[in-house]
Amino acid sequence: MDETVQKSCWGVTAKAVIGLAGVILLAWLVIGSESAAMIAQR
Repeated sequence: MDETVQKSCWGVTAKAVIGLAGVILLAWLVIGSESAAMIAQR
């Protein structure tokens, strides 16, 4: 029983970490493209 709970806990943790990394990556790409557009306008 404990092993099942531990595995599911790590599964949830892994999904949360991957999801957070994806959100940060997406935000970085959006901010990066906006910065590149601003630099190009100068």
